[in-house]
Amino acid sequence: MSKIEYNTQRKRLPLPEYGRSIQRMVDYALTLEDRAERQRCAETIIRVMDSMFPELRQQEDYKRKLWDQLAIMSDFKLDIDYPFEIVKKDDLAQKPARVPYPQRNIHFRHYGLLVERALRHVEDVPEGPERDRYINLIASQMKRNLAEWNINTLNDVRVLNDLNRYLGGRVAYNPDNISLDNVLIDGPRSDAGKMKAKKAKKRTK
Repeated sequence: MSKIEYNTQRKRLPLPEYGRSIQRMVDYALTLEDRAERQRCAETIIRVMDSMFPELRQQEDYKRKLWDQLAIMSDFKLDIDYPFEIVKKDDLAQKPARVPYPQRNIHFRHYGLLVERALRHVEDVPEGPERDRYINLIASQMKRNLAEWNINTLNDVRVLNDLNRYLGGRVAYNPDNISLDNVLIDGPRSDAGKMKAKKAKKRTK
């Protein structure tokens, strides 16, 4: 298994409802120097965001709001071609409307509902490098979530096996393009967090 890096200094999330998984994707996009690659990454992030709260798609200007939220999470530093005129930083005198947290049953609590929803939409991403990038982003977040659940169970092979179980062999992708070696892992959770995990495990039995 690859060497684990710890990050105990967690920064405050601009939009907590999207969680650290999406924020990490945005942070990664900001590091891309190639504009075309940065654009593709941004569009992949929007796909993931769109898959998280499908019940909100009936709202007016839903797509534009997603791009607004992407800009907010990047602190308006993401240099891409936005398909809409996004909200201006100076216009955010009030906090942006919160996205309601979904309340649904999930198959694997340690990976979370947002990961599961993102995986349901893998087939919507064109087969090839774009799909592989999409799956790699999700697999990286699965590894982080598993580490937060129980660092002692962290294993890249387990993550990849669970990924294949999720996809059920119905999605074609190149496993050679899935790499978890450089995934940044947050530090161990507090005792309170561990107690919550134990309670959640009991509910699943």
